[in-house]
Amino acid sequence: MAAPKNIVVLTGSGVSAESGVATFRDMGGIWAKYDYREVATPEGFSKNPALVHSFYNDRRRALPTVEPNAAHIALAELEAELGREGGTLTLITQNVDDLHERAGSKKILHMHGELTKASCAACGGVCEWREDLSAELRCAVCAHRGAMRPYVVWFGEIPRFMDEAAYAIMNADLFVSIGTSGSVYPAAGFASEARSLGVPATELNLEPSENAYLFTDSRYGPATEVVPAWVKELLM
Repeated sequence: MAAPKNIVVLTGSGVSAESGVATFRDMGGIWAKYDYREVATPEGFSKNPALVHSFYNDRRRALPTVEPNAAHIALAELEAELGREGGTLTLITQNVDDLHERAGSKKILHMHGELTKASCAACGGVCEWREDLSAELRCAVCAHRGAMRPYVVWFGEIPRFMDEAAYAIMNADLFVSIGTSGSVYPAAGFASEARSLGVPATELNLEPSENAYLFTDSRYGPATEVVPAWVKELLM
């Protein structure tokens, strides 16, 4: 197998868009319909927890109606093949859906959290959660009422797994960005970090991102087409 041994892949909303998951920043995306300050900030949650819960409950309910697409499946196949050859694929995703897991990917860093989990603002406890959340619920760990919140990173909060992501990029043979705008930091800085370390970088996207100039290779088109084709080429 000619593929690099250790690959780091960053995915954004573009990898799930063809599964029917709404994007955020595109024309007609989620932030064109909602004020992020009301539904995706700690201040918005404090002001109107019912509105925030309703927003994320709707998105959580929609998860079973969408399925992993060919891009998700190709990445899971690449991870499995690299593992058989003694390599690794570290998947860093900005997405809060569970499509990578359902496609079979194992080593996933959800830097913006997960819709299928809930956390307690009072004790910090985290648990699997597939049902609706509300301000009336008690935490299963500390029994505090009203502190349960979606396990997602809101604007103004620090993304998760930044140390793990930095370590993976530092030890990578290849960095790949899939379906991202290149405008949301700190994720948008990963390509620059990789290039500063001399790591080749590939962009797979519907169109060039804002930081497309950083990449040493690029393929443009629908994720369900360019990602499987790239994986097939890599594994030849």
